Amino acid sequence: MRHRDPAVTADSMRALAAPRRLAAVLVVLALFLGLLALTFTLVRDRAVRDLGQRLEVTARTRVQALESVLAKQRAVAVVLSDDSLMREALADPAAGTAARASHKLERLSEATDSAVIYLLDRDGLAIAASNWNEEASFVGSNYGFRDYFSQALLRGEATQFALGTVSKRPGLYLSHDVAVAGRPRGVIVVKVEFDRTEANWSQAGERIFVTDAAGQVILSSTPALRFGPLPASGPGEVAAALPVPGADWRLVIRAPAAEATAAAVLATGTVGFLLSLALGGGVWAARARTRAARRAEAERRYRADLERAVDERTRDLTAEMRERRAAEQRLAQLQGEMVQANKLATLGQITAGVAHEVNTPLATIRLLAENGRQMLPEGAAPDVAGNLDQILRMSDRIAQITTELRGFARKATGELGPVALKEALDAALLLVASRRRAEGIRMVLPQIPPGLTVRAERVRLEQILVNLIQNAQEALSGRPDAELRIELHEQPDRVRLTIRDNGPGLAPGIAATLFTPFATSKPRGLGLGLVISREIARDFGGELTAAPSEPGQGASFHLDLPRLP
Repeated sequence: MRHRDPAVTADSMRALAAPRRLAAVLVVLALFLGLLALTFTLVRDRAVRDLGQRLEVTARTRVQALESVLAKQRAVAVVLSDDSLMREALADPAAGTAARASHKLERLSEATDSAVIYLLDRDGLAIAASNWNEEASFVGSNYGFRDYFSQALLRGEATQFALGTVSKRPGLYLSHDVAVAGRPRGVIVVKVEFDRTEANWSQAGERIFVTDAAGQVILSSTPALRFGPLPASGPGEVAAALPVPGADWRLVIRAPAAEATAAAVLATGTVGFLLSLALGGGVWAARARTRAARRAEAERRYRADLERAVDERTRDLTAEMRERRAAEQRLAQLQGEMVQANKLATLGQITAGVAHEVNTPLATIRLLAENGRQMLPEGAAPDVAGNLDQILRMSDRIAQITTELRGFARKATGELGPVALKEALDAALLLVASRRRAEGIRMVLPQIPPGLTVRAERVRLEQILVNLIQNAQEALSGRPDAELRIELHEQPDRVRLTIRDNGPGLAPGIAATLFTPFATSKPRGLGLGLVISREIARDFGGELTAAPSEPGQGASFHLDLPRLP
């Protein structure tokens, strides 16, 4: 029997085992590298998706903020387009109405956070502006070449994002025509600037752009890119885009994916390190498992924090959408009440015409009653004479009512002069007497000297008094002990009328916004009655204020007027 050499046999075994070991090493190395590549891909894709979700939530928040600003400023333009002072300024700017319109626009610009509000006549000339007292005032400049002017005259309203010719500052121009007797006589323009919005965007860490219908950048977190094309996305950037409702705009937000890549690299390195520890020994494997568990917990907390942040953003977005819907409902209600106000104005004109037409037959009735009274024979039945006397008294009463109705419906002249305070108050009380009698309200009136006159205009003074008395009567509706008290306080140069009721009084939240446009506690109120009344009082050189009120103590309003000798 032949015996094999042991050395030769061992060498042969080692020679055969070497390729198998090499193949095993290569397989392990391939699995190791494949696992690392898979880890990198999965982690990076997940981080990119999370970043995209965060960008979409942020984009919705930015869009809602822009939409809210546009809705508020459009409402300002719509309300001013139907303002009587704006129409008067267009009809006769040389009569001082243009200056009063500028003062009013200045106050509204501060209250609504508009950059500037201005009124253009039919030729595009600015006759009133909120920046009337600034060096770069728009008053006297012609904007007939602007698209927002020509389009507003043609279609009733327009929007345009452009660079200001005087201020050299970019902004959005919202315009609306001002119609008189159904024909456009001018255009009201509200300019909105977004400097603070862009400044906030620049600090957010993302790149934000707003483009118009042509794809041109009009707003950006990098103002230098404004009025150019939308830049191309950078390598590895993640983006989200949403349209801006109410404008033909699109908001684009971008952020670098470096965070996702860093997370993927970190996860890949972690997996490689763990595998190295696993291959190195049991102790290192145990430590690697502990660290992996910690990292898994941190990832779980990260995901939980991210989901919580998304939930909070979603709740905030839901609240903002709810506020936007409420604002839209408010705007629709405001437009409906404007239509109702126009109907009431038309009804007032019809009432004045009917009152005028009633005078002729009424005078005939009175004349016939007087003739019948004189032609009664002696000894006639006393009931006949009494009936004729009653007809004469009722005729006088009807004549008084129609006279006051025609006087209240008469258009204000805009000229100030001496007005008898007693006559104005009596006329206002007569116009609101029917509701007072229906509610059973007790009226306490002061003794006003017949010769007491104030500097005012009778029609507009009656308008203030009717508004204050009506508000008091509405507050007293349904009270069994309703009482409305009017007090007179005379000074050498001033006269104060105090209208006081014993109703529920003014709530603190309402008292703080009484003279703010569109602020009202009435379900169908417009929120302009007290604002307009205060403006009228100030035009007279007086003031309208509300006395401090405690709940349940009633409300009091003071009307101060200049006294004339």
